[in-house]
Amino acid sequence: MDTGSTAFILICAALVFLMTPALAFFYGGLGRRKNVLNTMMMSLAPMALASILWVIIGFSFSFSGSNSWVGNFNHLFMNGVDMAKNSLFPANHIPDGLFSGFQMMFSIITVALITGSVVGRMRFTPILIFMTAWLILVYYPLAHMVWGGGFLAQIHAIDFAGGDVVHISSGVTGLVLALVLGKRRDYERLDYRPHNIPFVVLGAGLLWFGWFGFNAGSALAANGVAINAFMTTNTAAAAAMFSWMIVEKILIGKPSIVGACSGAVVGLVAITPGAGFVSLWSSLIIGLLVSPLSYFMISVVKKKLGYDDALDAFGCHGIGGMFGGIMTGIFATPALAPEKGYAGLIYGSGKLLLANVSAVVFTVIFTALVSWIIIKVIALFMPIRVSDRAEAIGLDDSEHEETAYPTFLGLDS
Repeated sequence: MDTGSTAFILICAALVFLMTPALAFFYGGLGRRKNVLNTMMMSLAPMALASILWVIIGFSFSFSGSNSWVGNFNHLFMNGVDMAKNSLFPANHIPDGLFSGFQMMFSIITVALITGSVVGRMRFTPILIFMTAWLILVYYPLAHMVWGGGFLAQIHAIDFAGGDVVHISSGVTGLVLALVLGKRRDYERLDYRPHNIPFVVLGAGLLWFGWFGFNAGSALAANGVAINAFMTTNTAAAAAMFSWMIVEKILIGKPSIVGACSGAVVGLVAITPGAGFVSLWSSLIIGLLVSPLSYFMISVVKKKLGYDDALDAFGCHGIGGMFGGIMTGIFATPALAPEKGYAGLIYGSGKLLLANVSAVVFTVIFTALVSWIIIKVIALFMPIRVSDRAEAIGLDDSEHEETAYPTFLGLDS
């Protein structure tokens, strides 16, 4: 066992855990004041739900057995997972329990990301039921397919820290839920503006900070790969933040702080699949290019198609994850690629790019189909959308009987 790597991954796991309350601030600030508590609660609830499910069944379904699609029941309730030794994964230099704990944090933030698409109109009980089924039927199988030796690993696709597993899955699922739920009652009639931009800045800053644990920690050791992931993560985020500001300056005349924060997050998303596989210079290109793409999806394509992805979970995480996976297939260096002969396209082989594109397409189809089935089944047993009156007064009051900013003059709408 490597005590240095153990200490490093413990810190990284804590940083990844921090990302979920950071996301609550980010999403909460972007939403309307009458829904801020509900929006934050949907982000925070996975800290309880996903943690419990991971211990009971999540780790076992994700990282046990040799099946192509999903794990088995060998490690239910963490049975056989040693907290002090490495007995399950010989390549790791950290205890099995720490590896499990680190991976658990990914499941928490992933299911929280989905909720950005449905704020302001989805009932809280159905979203919790959906989260439970989605983790079991979508997230754990994907984690097994990518990181547990399953189907996507077998076709030689690579995903360093969650392009397929975290961002494409959550973004596509958010889009499916948005389409099934329909538009908010005032969508396209009122101008939706973030109600608390300092919350957005706080959330984005903490997300950026936590992302160092997210990506660098995915090296699973305190080594050169972790350092490369740390540097590519920061570079891509900085480049994407800068390019988003340039796009806004060109198109609307003024850069916004919300746009700058969105650009940083999109850059972090795009570098995630290849943070430990690509060079520093290519992370700069990835960051510079992803912001114009995401901006176009949010400002043009979403309006053309008319879907109501409230906080742009698909436009940021879905599109950013797809872009990052493809860029990994182009820029992964021979020295950092996990398999010989599967480096990026610019190094002379298209095999990795083909594998990664196949993984992206599979993830989109698999996630969309299963997510649609889950929400449709739930809708057979209970209403999934709040009433028109509840939506009008706000979900803080109708779903939780709480108010973030109490007033006595009827100004809380």
